[in-house]
Amino acid sequence: MDKKALIDSPRAVALDAFDPADTGGMDKDQATNKVGKLERRLAHQQELLYAAAQNAVLVVLQGMDTSGKDGTIKHVMASVNPVGVQVSNFKQPTVEEAAHDFLWRVHRRAPALGVLGIFNRSHYEDVLVVRVHKLVPPEVWKQRYEQINAFERILSENGTLILKFFLHISKAEQRRRLRERLEDPDKNWKFSEGDLKERALWNGYMAAYEKLLSRCSTDCAPWYVIPADHKWYRNLAVASVLVDAITDLRPRYPKPLLSRVRLRRLRL
Repeated sequence: MDKKALIDSPRAVALDAFDPADTGGMDKDQATNKVGKLERRLAHQQELLYAAAQNAVLVVLQGMDTSGKDGTIKHVMASVNPVGVQVSNFKQPTVEEAAHDFLWRVHRRAPALGVLGIFNRSHYEDVLVVRVHKLVPPEVWKQRYEQINAFERILSENGTLILKFFLHISKAEQRRRLRERLEDPDKNWKFSEGDLKERALWNGYMAAYEKLLSRCSTDCAPWYVIPADHKWYRNLAVASVLVDAITDLRPRYPKPLLSRVRLRRLRL
């Protein structure tokens, strides 16, 4: 994984510096083979994470329509045990959610210790959609960057490892995938007229993403810019970061609560 794709401290970010079609110099077969090995490692590390229950892991997936948020979950997480995984989607707030601060519904879905939590879209919608569509005044969404940083710092200081992935797709590749959804009967259900309306706001979204990447990349909750034009490389990049990060937590199976002497007495 190219180190420039990791943004672990606040700095100016220009998405033109990142190639959405980058493949790290490898081909599809090489990447697919590596992903298979990483999936097996991820399955083992996730089992250790769940058993140890010393840390939580939160994966945040953001990106334009068709960038592959669902596909990343489906393929990268294929080997994990669903018992220790929690996937959350954040769409338009309900009446109850809208009556609270914007982070209320998000904090409720933060993963417990031992759990691998995945946010398919997230609290960052509140500095993306609301900004681009002008749903709240600028003075409201501008203060949310620091509120988000504070929220993520609280999670981190209480044992949650946070990994944030921006799936960086090109406008040309998005067009190809949207046409594929229209032309392939098996993918028609994925297409929405709203996708075209959002595509028309592409430049506004790119500016909003650059701002949040610049303001909300911290050492405790870094952003990774993941090239997403090639699905197979996207999966490899995310899987590689995730496996290495969980491994670095060094989760271990807990020791039995009963001593060996007591176990012998119980004749087990």
